[in-house]
Amino acid sequence: MFKKIFFLLFLAVSWVAHAEQAAAPQGAGYQTLSPAQPTQDKNKVEVIEFFWYGCPHCYAFEPLLNQWLKTMPKNVVFIRQPAAFSDIWEKHARAYFVAEALNMVDKVHADFFDAIQNKKQALETEEELGKFFVAHGVKEAAFHDAYKSFGVDTKVRQAKTTAPRYGISGVPTLIVNGKYMTSGSLAGSHENMIKVLNQLIAQESKAHPAAK
Repeated sequence: MFKKIFFLLFLAVSWVAHAEQAAAPQGAGYQTLSPAQPTQDKNKVEVIEFFWYGCPHCYAFEPLLNQWLKTMPKNVVFIRQPAAFSDIWEKHARAYFVAEALNMVDKVHADFFDAIQNKKQALETEEELGKFFVAHGVKEAAFHDAYKSFGVDTKVRQAKTTAPRYGISGVPTLIVNGKYMTSGSLAGSHENMIKVLNQLIAQESKAHPAAK
């Protein structure tokens, strides 16, 4: 009797798993997240970009993403989220959160990518990062205060678990409304990532009128 019940439960779980996988048709360019993750504002369609400054694919994706941001629908909230899969990723994530704490992400984001990808600067230590931020007009004391702040420390710790929670194993990856994931490998190209992104936003906007 126990074996029969176990078998029926196994079939039920297998069917649910199959149904979840079928939710994203083959070739759709995205995957459905299970379970879905909460978003910050239910009245908006949330888009999260997971990235790493040391990733050449993320750097190559930046121009397309920046172009999309110029025409981003008004009902969309966009969030950059540095991934922290290793020690060096964590250091670069800290740099992003320092820029965020200093309210200068827009001023240094592209330059940070350029410094690592083209100028081959390490930008890993507090001293190296300090020179970078001072060169961008930040007072040295303000940089060190932000670098060692509780808020930045907290966000770095959270970054270590955020990407795994979404089932992300590589970057750049986009998450739409906590439900869908797309990436270069899923969509086939960075250009198709943007197409899939727009399709999912339209889909979510239609499904949730409050987010229009």
